[in-house]
Amino acid sequence: MSTGPLQGLLVLDLTRVLVGPYCTMVLSDLGARVIKVEAPEVGDDSRSFGPFIEDQSAYFMSLNRGKESIALNLKNSEDKKIFEKILAKADILVENFKPGTLEKWGYGWNDVKDKYPRLIYASASGFGQTGPMNTLPAYDMVVQGMGGLMSVTGQPNSEPTRVGTSIGDITAGLFTAIGINAALYDRQKTGKGMQIDVSMLDCQIAILENAIARYLSKGEIPKPMGSRHPSIAPFEAFKTKNSYIIIAAGNDKLFDGMCQTLGISECVQDQRFKDNNARNKHNNDLKIIIEDKLQHKTTEEWVKLFTDKSIPCGPINNIKEAVENPQIQFRNMIVSAEHDKIGTFKMAGNPIKMSAYKDEKTRGDIPNLDQHRAQLLKEFE
Repeated sequence: MSTGPLQGLLVLDLTRVLVGPYCTMVLSDLGARVIKVEAPEVGDDSRSFGPFIEDQSAYFMSLNRGKESIALNLKNSEDKKIFEKILAKADILVENFKPGTLEKWGYGWNDVKDKYPRLIYASASGFGQTGPMNTLPAYDMVVQGMGGLMSVTGQPNSEPTRVGTSIGDITAGLFTAIGINAALYDRQKTGKGMQIDVSMLDCQIAILENAIARYLSKGEIPKPMGSRHPSIAPFEAFKTKNSYIIIAAGNDKLFDGMCQTLGISECVQDQRFKDNNARNKHNNDLKIIIEDKLQHKTTEEWVKLFTDKSIPCGPINNIKEAVENPQIQFRNMIVSAEHDKIGTFKMAGNPIKMSAYKDEKTRGDIPNLDQHRAQLLKEFE
C-alpha cells in the first residue's frame, strides 16, 4: 500500500498518454490510490508507444506504476454502472479528453457536480474548457510552438527546435496536480469539491518567465540564444579542452571568484565587466576571454577547480551520465517497479522528499490492461 500525505484518497483516472498519467503518477507517489480506467482491448494509447521491453511499452510503464487498471466502455450501459459505483466513492477524477467528450457520455462536470458534491474534477486539455480554440486537438509540440517556447529555444538563426522533453505535457500534468492539492485543502474548509481546468497552452505561457517579462516590460521579442542566459553573464556553456562546461557566475562575488580561478583577475577591474549589466552588454568579449583560458584544461579539471571555490558549474551530461550521477543515486531518483512479465523495471523517482514519509526505492506494480477487474468489481459491488 502506498504511504504519503494523500493516503486514503481515491483517484479515478480517465487519462491517457502523458499529461494526465503524469499528474496521476505524482498523486500516486504522494500516497493516493489510483484506479486507471482504460479503453477495452487497446487500453491507454501509450501501451503501443516504444521503446519496448519484450512487448511491453517502457513509455507506459514509466508513467503508470502503482495504479490499478480496469477496462470500461463508457458508452456501454453495464460498464457505466460499474464506473458510477467507483465514481461514487472517488475523491478525485482526472481526465484529459478533448472538451465535450465526457459530456457526451453523461459525465461532464455539470452532470456530476450535484450528485457528487465533494468530488474534485480535474480536466487537462490542449486549450482548456473555454475560449475560441477549446475544442481543437493539441499535442505537446503544438503548444510548445504556439506558446512561444520554441521561438526562444535553439541556437541563433537555427531551425525551430523542440525542447528535448515533452514539457508541454509535463507542465500541464504538474499544474493539474498542484490544482488538485489546492482543491483538497479548500474542500477541508468548505466540504465541497470543484472543477479544475488546466490548459497546456496556458501552462506554456506561465513558464516563459524572463522571455515574457522582457516582452511585457520592454516590448522586446526574445530570440534563441543557445545556452546563454538573456540577462545574466557569464551564464552559459563554454568550450574547454575536451568538451563544454556550464558556468553560472550570477553575481559580482561569483564573478570575482571565477576570474581568480581562471587567472583573469584583471577582468574584475575592467569597465566592460564591472557589474552584471556591463557584462551582459559585453558578453561576447567576456566569452572569448573565458574560453581562451578554459582551453588549457579538461571539463573535469575545471569542474573540480570551480567546485572547490564554490563557483556554480557543471558538465553537460548525457542521459547515462545524468542517471548514474552519485547525487541522483543518493537522492533515490531512480526507482523500480515490478511487472509480471518482464520483472523489475527502473524509472525516474519522485523529486518531492518529505520528512514525515519514507521515499521508498520501489513503487507499486505496473498494471496489465484490465488486470484489476475482478477485485474492483468485488470491492465496488
